[in-house]
Amino acid sequence: MKYEINGTPLPALTVYLENGETVVCENGAMSWMSPNLVMDTTTNGGIGKAFGRMFTGEAMFQNRYTAQGGNGMITMASSFPGSILPFQISPGNEIIVQKRGFLASEVGVTMSVAFQKKISSGIFGGEGFIMQRLSGNGLAFVEIDGHCMEYTLGPGESMILDNGYLAAMSSTCTMDIQTVKGVKNVLLGGEGLTNVVVTGPGKIYLQTIPIYQVANSIRPYIPTSG
Repeated sequence: MKYEINGTPLPALTVYLENGETVVCENGAMSWMSPNLVMDTTTNGGIGKAFGRMFTGEAMFQNRYTAQGGNGMITMASSFPGSILPFQISPGNEIIVQKRGFLASEVGVTMSVAFQKKISSGIFGGEGFIMQRLSGNGLAFVEIDGHCMEYTLGPGESMILDNGYLAAMSSTCTMDIQTVKGVKNVLLGGEGLTNVVVTGPGKIYLQTIPIYQVANSIRPYIPTSG
């Protein structure tokens, strides 16, 4: 599968399909395509998989686009200023991504629910108790809020993150929470009660402008009926 990612800060993913080749994408992700692509809406794995995707913030159904009668192309534009990253998924090289992060993939990639081992990480950590696990074989494309910063963590090496900045991580990494120490720091520091601690080995992908931070920034300026 050939592809291009163009544009900033609102990138678009264009996938070029050979005759008979298929791409799977999120419900409503298609922005434009060649007329010889045929769409098939599917649960992509059965009703259990569909409900699993719903819990991770995605639509229950996914769309498959297949080129027929010749080569074709399809473009999926981002829904928020940020980045679109390609990941080569294979056994032993799985990725855990934030809710609503999945954009598109080859048919060999499977998306499933990734529960955090420690419930407290999801309840208090801001990343969500439920994330998305991308496994199988093939290319997958993930949306990230803002610019992406990548770090490689060695065994036992950790990074402390503010809530919402973890976009993706290797499945070998673990996530926990750490309470901010000191009453003054909690009340006056503006960082909240907790931070997220991600521990290697593996790679982590951090986003510079989490969508919820944007929402918090503009909320005071939104007119209310009151």
